[in-house]
Parts: sequence; structure tokens; C-alpha cells
Amino acid sequence: MIPVARSARLGVVAGALGLLAVPMVGQAHAWSRPATSTPTVSEDRLTVSATTPDKPVTATLTTHSTSCFTVKRLGVAVRDATGANLDFPGSRTDVQLCPAGITLTTAARSFPAGAYSVFGYYQDQAGAWHNLAAQKLTVAAAPVTPAAPAAPASPVAGQKLTWADEFSGGGVDASRWADTSTSSYHYRTHNPNDNKLDWLDPADVKIANGSATFTARPGSQTLENGAQAWNAGLLTTEGSTGGFQVKTGDYAETRVQLPTGTGAWPALWTWNPAVSGSHNEIDSFEYHPDNPNLLELTNHVNAAQDYLTDANAIKPGQWVTIGTHYGANSVDWYVNGAKVFSDHTGVGANWSAYLILNLSVSAGKYHPAPTGSAPISFAADYVRVFR
Repeated sequence: MIPVARSARLGVVAGALGLLAVPMVGQAHAWSRPATSTPTVSEDRLTVSATTPDKPVTATLTTHSTSCFTVKRLGVAVRDATGANLDFPGSRTDVQLCPAGITLTTAARSFPAGAYSVFGYYQDQAGAWHNLAAQKLTVAAAPVTPAAPAAPASPVAGQKLTWADEFSGGGVDASRWADTSTSSYHYRTHNPNDNKLDWLDPADVKIANGSATFTARPGSQTLENGAQAWNAGLLTTEGSTGGFQVKTGDYAETRVQLPTGTGAWPALWTWNPAVSGSHNEIDSFEYHPDNPNLLELTNHVNAAQDYLTDANAIKPGQWVTIGTHYGANSVDWYVNGAKVFSDHTGVGANWSAYLILNLSVSAGKYHPAPTGSAPISFAADYVRVFR
């Protein structure tokens, strides 16, 4: 360890470690000195290659004196924030310093993250130590570049994203969705024949903060069966300017937050008015909070159904990813990326239909109707289709 003739403790420099250097000084003074004067030693340049914590680096020191003389040792010293010595190895002994200058490159060493002072030093023939100009040094970890989000992918091999809404805009995208009516409802805006209280109202679908929120609340209309309607939201590709339809072989996926309110009836499903009855309908899911851990998965094209129960993945207020592969010979359902049901009946070779994502309200025949007038809601993060 090298004794310190004068304090080299300095403040911390913020930011990552870069090249440390001082400008080259001018030439040694030209006037003559008395023969007995002590030569003046100047540090012309001191550099440390850029580093990160615990990565070995070297230092390069260039220095000169006003007249030639020999020093016992020349090197580069380092002090940490507490003043502890962490000097570079590779100092040189019996070095002649002259006006023409000399350059020393040390051996390598590494440093933990922290703030340091780095300076050249020499020891004269009498044994006294002399510190040259100090540099402030910070060793910091290189900034971490966040990984790019993974591209959307289908669990069905070989498929690519072909249609999607990430709900990242400020309103319903008319090229993807219509929100005023659907041919799947007997009266296009409402369908009491299916034990539903909802009456479609575009104001009850809000797109904000990367998700679509569907809300149902008591309305002023009276249904044909005399029940009070609830205003509710629905999105369908039928009637959109794009007119998109899923077809045999496609995989459709959504990520949704399941509702908590009694009477809520959310679903992702398909419909094609060109096909009679419900024989065009595939329900990716239906959910009712009175069965809190159950999803209904149904093929109405070639009859098949499963009641999927999972207390960990399915519960009120839970976000869950649900997907459906419309296979010709088998419709396969996925929850959080894992296949949970294959019906082995499929949709046939030439099937196609519009998508519907909505929040209905149960009228009470099969599932409880709302018990009060408080609004109920349901949210979706995205809808994606791969083929």
C-alpha cells in the first residue's frame, strides 16, 4: 500500500464510467532554473478504459518534469469513497522523468460499483510520496435495456396474427367493430327470448388505458315480456367496415377480467346470419358469477360442450386468457395457453362467422338476475385472431 502525501478524496461524479482524461499541458517552462531547484512533475494525461463493475481494466498515465531526474517508483493510485487503497498493479521502478515525458500503462484490475479517485503518483529518491492531479471516477452498471415484449403467438403451430384489436385507441374502431346492433338478437338491439335483459347501448362500451370496458346498468326501456331492460355493451365484427369473419382453422383469443356482479353474462362467441338457427355459433366462453369457478365452452355447430372448472384460473375479478381453435374435425379450447378441451366434432371445412364480444344480463331463468340497480362491468385486454 502506498502512503498518501496529501488527501486525494474527491466527490462522486454521477453517470456511467467513461473515458477519464485531462487535456495535454503545454511544454515545460523554457526559462532556466537554479541547479539546486526541485523539478516540477506534471500529469499530462490519465485515462481509464470504460468499464462496468468487476470488469478488469487498465490505466494509462502520461507525465513529464521540468528537468530530468530519476524517481524510485511511478504508478497510478486509486482511492474509494472511504479512502481505502485500490491501486493499479504494474507500477515501474527507477524511472527517469524528463521534459519529453513518459507514458506508463498499468496492469489490469477490477473495481466494485462505486465512486473513486484516480491519480498518478511517484516516490522520490528520499522516499517521499507525491500525488499528481486526481480524476473523479464512478463505476456503475451498464443500463439495462428492457426486453421487447413478446410478439403475440398462437398455440397452434404455424399460425400468424391476421386480425386483432389491442384496445389501445380512444374509442371503438369502426373498421373492426360495430356496436349498435347484431343479427344474433331477435330485435337486433335486445333479445328477451334468450332470457336476456340487455338492450344495446354504444355508450356502454368504453375504450381507454389499453382495454375495453363493458358496463350494464338499469335502462328506461321495457322489454316485450314486460321486464325492465338493462343498457349494455356489445362489439361485433358484423356491420363493421372491415366485415371480418373467423373461419375454419383460425385460432381466436381474448384476455378478459371476469365480472363480479350478480347477473353478469359475458361471452366471446360467433354468429353468421346466413346460417339458420344457432348452427353457426361457437362459444369461446360464457361466464356467470353464480358459478364463480366455471366457464361454459360450447360448440353449437356440431353439438358439444364442456363445463370447465378451475378455482385457480377462473374466479370473479380474475384476468384470464381464453382461446379457441376452430378445427374442421375438432374445436379446441385453451385457458392461459393450455389446451383444456377438445370436442372432436369440429366446425366442418367451410365454416365462417362474425365475432361477438359482449356483456349480457341474465333475466333469472337459468342464472340469477341482478339483485339491485348497481352497474355491473366486464373488461377485455385484447381480441386476436391467428390463421
